[in-house]
Amino acid sequence: MLDYKETIVVKYGGSIMKNPAAISAFIEDVAALRQAGARIVIVHGGGPGITRFLDRMGITSGFIKGLRVTDKESVEVVEMVLSGQVNKDLAYRLSQAGVKALGISGRDGNLMEAEKMYLYENGEKLDIGYVGEVVGINGEVVTDLLEIGYVPVISPIACDKAGDIYNINADYAAAAVAAALKAGYLVYLSDVAGLYTDIQDEASFVPSITVEEIGKLIKDGVITGGMIPKMDCCIRAIENGTKNVCLIDGRKNNSLSGFFMGEQSGTLIKGGK
Repeated sequence: MLDYKETIVVKYGGSIMKNPAAISAFIEDVAALRQAGARIVIVHGGGPGITRFLDRMGITSGFIKGLRVTDKESVEVVEMVLSGQVNKDLAYRLSQAGVKALGISGRDGNLMEAEKMYLYENGEKLDIGYVGEVVGINGEVVTDLLEIGYVPVISPIACDKAGDIYNINADYAAAAVAAALKAGYLVYLSDVAGLYTDIQDEASFVPSITVEEIGKLIKDGVITGGMIPKMDCCIRAIENGTKNVCLIDGRKNNSLSGFFMGEQSGTLIKGGK
């Protein structure tokens, strides 16, 4: 059973947003956990919505290593969709379910400070535009909202010191928020059940694992592809103060609340403290 004095940071992914039943289940879960007294922070993505809007505007958008290449025109669309549409819709749905929710972005109250991110491939520096990494969190904004009973709903948009706007990968944004808050749990909701050592073999499901064990699986080539950045987020979160990270299948009804009520669900990555 969860210690409800702990803060829970939930990363709510774009893959779940494509499923109306999963959206409803998520809202119900958050309402149930809040009623039980949990302190919850939500950091959301919204990739499918961004892609639809860019396509509608005739703007081409590609990906490198799972990150959206974001030029000046695209970042304006990204902010509009994430902060203006996805964020407000999610906060409204939660409010309709009786949850005191407030939608904000990483730009509000200087919540997130960003720097431009570069990728590297074969020693070559790759410029992917207005994509940033979080270098600072003003946790007071979030803790103040938690103290008065709100669920902060955060869109991963941030500025650098010069005022330039950046698109932040929601996985990394959630890890940064969880670490800054010293959260008891960082939960990644996605469209997979958790971590597998072989995605084609259900028997290879991993119910719990440590950061050290993850590092070994990556080194041995067991964890590969798109799962590596996700694991990197988990490791960063734990190494910087988050107590536990959970990977949970958000497509299943009550998977989030069920996990915290003691049901076996998803993969738990245990911190060292």
